[in-house]
Order: sequence, then C-alpha cells, then structure tokens
Amino acid sequence: MPEFRRDPVIGRWVIIDSDRRFNKSDPSETESYPKDHSACPFCPGNEYMTRPEILAYSKISGRMPNSKGWTLRVIPNNQPVLAIEGNLKRRGEGMYDKMEGIGAHEIIIETPEHDIKQDRITPQYYETIYEAAIARIKDLRNDLRLEYILVFKNYGILANAVFEHPHSQLIAMPIVPKRVREEINGAKEYFSYKERCVFCDMISQELSSEIRIVDENEFFTAFCPYAARYPFETWILPKNHASDFDTISAAEISSCARITKSVFSKISKVLDDSAFSALIHMGPLKEKNMPHYHWHIEIIPKLIKTAGFEWGTGLYVNPVSPEDAAKYLRESE
Repeated sequence: MPEFRRDPVIGRWVIIDSDRRFNKSDPSETESYPKDHSACPFCPGNEYMTRPEILAYSKISGRMPNSKGWTLRVIPNNQPVLAIEGNLKRRGEGMYDKMEGIGAHEIIIETPEHDIKQDRITPQYYETIYEAAIARIKDLRNDLRLEYILVFKNYGILANAVFEHPHSQLIAMPIVPKRVREEINGAKEYFSYKERCVFCDMISQELSSEIRIVDENEFFTAFCPYAARYPFETWILPKNHASDFDTISAAEISSCARITKSVFSKISKVLDDSAFSALIHMGPLKEKNMPHYHWHIEIIPKLIKTAGFEWGTGLYVNPVSPEDAAKYLRESE
C-alpha cells in the first residue's frame, strides 16, 4: 500500500510506494514503441487484460461490459499510484505526518484505434473525452475522503507515456497538492487586492495585446503565458469565470473540444509531433465556486529537461519567448 508523507519544512506531500516498479533510466530520444499491437491492453479484444471498466461509451445497443464495440472506455489503472480501498489512517510518526495512499487512479482509453493520426482526430473526439472526465469527476465528488482531482495526458515516450495507444489519466487524491494550493493562494491574494480574478484579467490582457494569443473562439482563449516556464507552453482558459471544470455547459464542452483540437494540431505541426504533457487545473473538490480561481488547461511540450538550477531554485530558463512561440503556433496552417 502506498503512503503519503508530509515534508515538515514546506508542507509538501509525497507518495512513497516501495512496491512500485523502479526504472532508473530516463526515456531515450531513440526509443520507440513496439510495432506489435496485439499485446496492447487498451486495444479492442484485449479487454480481459485490464480491470473491469468503470464507464464505457458505445454505439452498439446492448453491448456487454468489458467487451469489444466501445468508442471510449474508462478503467482502473492496473498499477495505481493510489488505491481506492481502505482508510486514510492519518497519524504521526514522531514529528512527521503520514497517511495511507488512498485515492483513485483511472485510465481514459480515448479511442479503439491504436495509432490514430493527428489529422484524423476531430473536435468530437475531445468532446467525448471531456464528457467522460466530467462524468468521473462528478461521481468521485461523492467520496468524502477525496480533496482534489487531476486529469492529465502524457503523449510520447519523452513524456513518460508507457503505452502508445491514446489515453488520458485521472488521479483523485485526499490532499490538495502544494503546486495547486500555491496557485489558488496567489489568485486569492490578487483577488483580495483588486477584487477581480487574476485569470479573467489575464484573458482580457492577452486578448487586448494579441501578441501571445494562439487561438480563440466564443467561449475559450488559448495563449502562451507571459511568464512561460517552457518553450511553447500553452494555456487554454474559459472566457466565462468558473473554478470547477465539471460545471461547464454542453456548449462550452463543444467549444473547449474545438480549441483543443486546434491547439494540439498547431503544436503537432510546429514541433513535429513532439511529446507533451497536458493537464486540467481545477479547484479543490470541497471549495466550489471560488470567485478568485479559474480552471484551465496547461500544455507543456517536452523540448527541454529541467536540471540542477531549476530544481535548486524553482526558476526556469525558457529559450523561446512566449511571443515568438505564439506567433509560430498562430501562423501555422
């Protein structure tokens, strides 16, 4: 069973899992996925290789669970970071704090097609993924042990994606991560001073200047943030203020899917199908409708590695200005 341990200096929680497989080497740029898809647990016909599905969408009436014929499938991770069964058992160990590694770790298998190409991915593809993620978030809100949910996608070997088959992940946890709490506290401080949401102000500023805008539609704006940590880092924000991703309307889901398709297509073309990580930052489960916080999507292409300076200082050296990155992305066709 994994366990949470709290750093007594800065209050950061870490997960210790001694049973987890350990691989000391980083992925190499020369590594590639196996060509044989028959052993892929996410492919149709291999449903027996995964744990029983939690949710599935299908166009086949009367489809039996855990069988072929699905268009999207949500399953528990076979090697979860956190376990859904058990109790938190918060306790001390001398001066230290710890608790059991309770939570949920799920895989959203986005499509039955193992190697679907970027030019064949439609906005409806992303719309279905968002609908599934929202359904799972709403269900997991009922578990009072949970405090925060992160939905994320690692694409490519350099982003540590174990399987090539298109998939996203959802991890629900009994704590609010320090990185998220810092973001929320910073937004709250800005709101306390100006009585406005900092993210709403960022949207207004970016739309006014236009120099970091990548794309926009009726409900969403995509831009390279002013203080981007990584080359071609791109954020997608809803124009309507909301702290909770799972409260958006059907029209907003459709709009979000269209701009997601546009941004990923631009990144794929400009960066030659580079590996990336994408994540949804939303408010904590028990702090709904926050006036100072704004849910958003962060997309981080894997173009550079962080090393001693970044780890030691928390400062990032970005060799591509967000203005140039946005221009390249905006002008790609």
